[in-house]
Amino acid sequence: MDDDFEERRRDGYVLTGDRSRLSLETVTRWLLDEAYWTAGRSEADVARSFAESHPYGVLDATGATVACARMITDGVTFGWICDVFVDAGHRGRGLGTWMVEGVVDHWAARGVRRMMLGTRDAHEVYARVGFTPLAHPERMMHLDRRPQF
Repeated sequence: MDDDFEERRRDGYVLTGDRSRLSLETVTRWLLDEAYWTAGRSEADVARSFAESHPYGVLDATGATVACARMITDGVTFGWICDVFVDAGHRGRGLGTWMVEGVVDHWAARGVRRMMLGTRDAHEVYARVGFTPLAHPERMMHLDRRPQF
């Protein structure tokens, strides 16, 4: 749990950093069955990745998990926001933007000055929070050992 994450409420939804309130079963189903970026992950991979990072989620009025995201960070200089997912039945309500904005605000207040994420098709969602394309992508490199499907 992110002990100092201040929950946010909006239109019957709650944004929380309390991992005990999130349904890992629901998140695992989304990531393994619906997310394009998680090909090759196993249930154990999802569980371990959430255990080793700072998970966030949006809960509806019944307490069901309807969106999730993770922050991987050193807590000082850099953070990677990933596994952002909003359940299909709750899309179009601005929950993804609201959730990522809450995560960004929280870590920025703690002094994290640089945050990144990757997306294939949600650039405008993240632009609303302030994300921009890399100014110098030629300076960035990566190593990708995921299975290629």
